[in-house]
Amino acid sequence: MEKTELLELQKTACKVRLWTIEGVFNAKSGHPGGSLSAADIMTYLYFREMKIDPKDPKDPDRDRFVLSKGHCAPALYAALALRGYFSTEEIKVLRHIGAMLQGHPDMKGTPGVDMSSGSLGQGISAACGMALAGKLDGKDYRVYSMLGDGECEEGQVWEAAMFASHYKLDNLCAVVDYNGLQIDGTVKDVAGLENLKGKFEAFGFEVTEIDGNDFEQIEAAFEKAKTVKGKPFAIIAKTVKGKGVSYMENAVGWHGKAPNADEYKIAMDELNAQLNAMEA
Repeated sequence: MEKTELLELQKTACKVRLWTIEGVFNAKSGHPGGSLSAADIMTYLYFREMKIDPKDPKDPDRDRFVLSKGHCAPALYAALALRGYFSTEEIKVLRHIGAMLQGHPDMKGTPGVDMSSGSLGQGISAACGMALAGKLDGKDYRVYSMLGDGECEEGQVWEAAMFASHYKLDNLCAVVDYNGLQIDGTVKDVAGLENLKGKFEAFGFEVTEIDGNDFEQIEAAFEKAKTVKGKPFAIIAKTVKGKGVSYMENAVGWHGKAPNADEYKIAMDELNAQLNAMEA
């Protein structure tokens, strides 16, 4: 990746974080922590990796993305808006009555959303179905699905993993946003997942572990995924929950609450300072 390309991705990810905070603040509810941790991977998918066209969001040959951890919709909406699927102004009325953007992704009401999600475990299951459909239809599109680490405590995730391996879904790439925190505390204390890499491998996946906030490692992982044949691919992405906002980083309390006016200003000032430094 060229330095200029890397810088553009970093700037876009910062903008995704800015609009994430904007949305959650205006909604007065939402999930900023896991949205911020996922922003870099979302940015890479929508601005570099996936074959998509905002002018034709239902193109049957497009790549698909399913946000299995659907509560982190603010980051998805920010990426979609910045990519051109709809106006960023929609983000300012997130979760408002009658607004397009709901608290969880809605494929019927939001351009660019490939699957409604929210109940943990169901998104990756739907992604498996999409990948199998692609195989049966002779299509070459790829399906990407992002899970939360806490979500991997759901049994349905492993039913989906077994399905993906059985049907040799090498057009499926699952990404686990492993930020180490969930609503009730650390993932380690609630229901430890280790050895997560070994678990996915036992279910028949090829697996790689990366720093999910490092674009060069993100690129290497997605490039590797496209070379694997005959089995699904999983990326375990170690990330920082609340990434980019100092008081939210690695703080479990920011899993599911909105900042107040003072906290909003601090967050926006910090992110704008990061963006300005990159643009200098």
